[in-house]
Amino acid sequence: MLENILLVISILLIAIVLLQGNKASDAGQIITGGNENLFQQTKERGLELVISRCTMILGILFFVISLILFLK
Repeated sequence: MLENILLVISILLIAIVLLQGNKASDAGQIITGGNENLFQQTKERGLELVISRCTMILGILFFVISLILFLK
């Protein structure tokens, strides 16, 4: 039963990570000096905040269920 839940969570986690905005391109601009706002605190809003929180929750669930199955 837990194996099936872990499978569903892992598929959802992959999908939600693919929905996130691409922040790697912003990080690449630090070498060229093209992004002065890279290390400023920016607040996530709207859908970006929901996706970020879902990613965190699914990641924690994935870790906990994997740990339970490992110790079982």
